[in-house]
Amino acid sequence: MQGQMETELGKIVIDTDVIATYAGSVAVECFGIVGMAAVNMKDGLVKLLKKDYLNHGISVNINEDNTISLDFHVIVSYGVSVAAVAENLIETVKYKVSSFTGLTVDTINIYVEGVRVID
Repeated sequence: MQGQMETELGKIVIDTDVIATYAGSVAVECFGIVGMAAVNMKDGLVKLLKKDYLNHGISVNINEDNTISLDFHVIVSYGVSVAAVAENLIETVKYKVSSFTGLTVDTINIYVEGVRVID
């Protein structure tokens, strides 16, 4: 499903891939986030995604009431508080995605898939 808004000039439709790409770029700018993760369900392996594939680590759902639900699969930095990183990610993404799309972000789920040491 796609996000929709009605204005006096017409209808605005936002594709979920656009939302996922923007949310991914916002997420990697947050403190403590190394990058997005791709999980191979067959092998159970976690892979750090390159910057060109940020939207693959994010699942976007547009609910029936035209709100956004996001699932992030992330890799965090070693030695940081996961709770603090998650809280910062939720607040930042909720604000920026709502401002960008004009839609309300309902839920954000964060799945920490791994930890990496940053040089």
